[in-house]
Amino acid sequence: MIKSSQRASRAVSSCGIALMLASSGSTALAQNSGTTGAYPNQAQTSLFGQADTADTQRQQSSQQQQTAPLPAASAVTAQAAQIDQQGRNDGSGRANGLPTGQAPLLTPLGERLPPAPPGEYETYVAQVLGRDVPRYGASLLLPSARDFTPPPTASVPADYRLNPGDEILVGLTGSVQSELRLTLDNDGAVFIPRVGRVSLAGVRYGDVAATLARRISDEYRDYRITVSVARLRGIRVYVTGYAANPGAYTLNSLSTLVNAVLAGGGPAAGGSFRSIQVRRNGAVVADFDSYDLLLRGDKSKDVVLQNEDVIYIAPVGPQVALTGSVNAEAIYEARPGESVADVIRYAGGISTLGDPTRTVVSRLSELDGRGWIELSLAQATAQPVTGGDILRFLSVADYARPLERQNILVTIEGQVGKPGHYYMPANSTMGDALAMAGGLTGRAFVYGTEFDRSRVQQQQRRSFNEALQQLELSLAAAPLTDSGADVTEAGLRQQRLTAARAVVDRLRAAQPDGRVVLAVRPDSNDLPLQTVLENNDRLYIPPIPTTVGVFGAVYQPGSFEIQGARKVKDYLELAGGPQRLADKGEIFVVRANGSVITKRRGGLNAPALPGDVVFVPVKTHGSTFWARLRDVTSVLFSAGLSAAAVVALTN
Repeated sequence: MIKSSQRASRAVSSCGIALMLASSGSTALAQNSGTTGAYPNQAQTSLFGQADTADTQRQQSSQQQQTAPLPAASAVTAQAAQIDQQGRNDGSGRANGLPTGQAPLLTPLGERLPPAPPGEYETYVAQVLGRDVPRYGASLLLPSARDFTPPPTASVPADYRLNPGDEILVGLTGSVQSELRLTLDNDGAVFIPRVGRVSLAGVRYGDVAATLARRISDEYRDYRITVSVARLRGIRVYVTGYAANPGAYTLNSLSTLVNAVLAGGGPAAGGSFRSIQVRRNGAVVADFDSYDLLLRGDKSKDVVLQNEDVIYIAPVGPQVALTGSVNAEAIYEARPGESVADVIRYAGGISTLGDPTRTVVSRLSELDGRGWIELSLAQATAQPVTGGDILRFLSVADYARPLERQNILVTIEGQVGKPGHYYMPANSTMGDALAMAGGLTGRAFVYGTEFDRSRVQQQQRRSFNEALQQLELSLAAAPLTDSGADVTEAGLRQQRLTAARAVVDRLRAAQPDGRVVLAVRPDSNDLPLQTVLENNDRLYIPPIPTTVGVFGAVYQPGSFEIQGARKVKDYLELAGGPQRLADKGEIFVVRANGSVITKRRGGLNAPALPGDVVFVPVKTHGSTFWARLRDVTSVLFSAGLSAAAVVALTN
């Protein structure tokens, strides 16, 4: 329920249009003009100044606000509050006992109505396919983040027909100088001093100036008239039939059929997107097919509504689901006489990867029989639409093919004679690739070779994402399972949660590289030449490194030049040794070939090799979040994320 103060503020916003109009005639919503003559025997005459007593009485007995100056902001607020009391609104735009002729001014729609729940056929399709498939048009006609009322600053089209309650500004220049603010009364007429009543109900906005000029010309000559809309009164329409939320709605006077349908939440599960009628005075004036708008951008039948129009949403027609390799997977509604070929056209046709020769169909008549039926595309498209069918279009590229039959493209970089991309026949080996690249150079560091494979990267990515999900679950459960003084304070617990989430975000931004650790000895000069290559394999042979890196919780992190036959712990001492906050039991070494040696496995006493990187993590406690992060790092290592990346991100 929208509060009265909120509704009043909306009315103030709408009345603000009139405030702008009064301050400047150029800010009108729209404008047209005509010319006639002047009042006889007097030039430069004010129309108000020449009003006689009888005219003044008639003016006062009609509507005093027609010629009154524009109210101040406080008066507008009071008027809005009065309008709110006259016409209560339930927040959805539907009128609640609103008296005829007292509709709120430009009533905006409040809280957006939810989309219709899925119907029986949608549920059946989800059960057959194992996933949801929406009705075509549901997501386009029912956007959750878009308003569906015309903005109050929209230009008034020339064919808009005036309604009782609409307010116009009439400007007269030339021999007569005046500006009139006229409101159409309940009979659709306005009163002009010395001219009388002029009926404007149903008159096109583009014809208003000419209509007024014909009457004013009886009294005046040599003047020019301009007409603009100051304010539009709302209209009441009825959304009926198979609508998600049928009822009476108060809408903007410029609203169209589509606006009213959206106000009513769109068609229900049993309602049609293909037949939405506008009934006026007992006659059907439009039968709108929303597919014309959604597929072709045709709004020719999206008529502007008038007061007391009835929108009728017909029952849904035969429905068929198109899934798989089509450009717009959805449940489509067919009209009488349409074939499967028409529905495929609605779906944008078969996608680029779709099989153009066949499709499989699930029919209600075959539920106890064959189930899915394979048809050629020609057979399927020639048939009329059968309600309840599910057509699945197969892809020609969604399954793996034997590697031994496929030519490959590999990349070789680094210390080779001719780095580059090489197109090779199936079953080519690493030795074949190195031969095409001119062999290794004298500075090649074979032990540090990086061998990346896209298929392995995909496997690692799946494992990596699973590890991250485990990490997120562990962190989410930590406040419930941790105990002790370190988590008793809410502020400290919130800080840990924030820090943990930041680490997870940083880990999620990193991705496995698909590196395969080769079985090469540190002193070897030969690669495993018999390894069969796959498409998109990458081979990088680095130059011989001359340093050992030490990073993490040490006093002097950096890279140190190799100095003879030293052990890993010697380089750790060159970096100043572990700091007090270091976790000495969790120190590990990352070798140049991608393997990892921990301190528990003798990593510190191992001989230092070119390209080694030593990491000293920060000490954590078993009851903190950081211990949980470290427990998952082993899974991240196995998922293909390098130890260097994990430690850099978690620290």
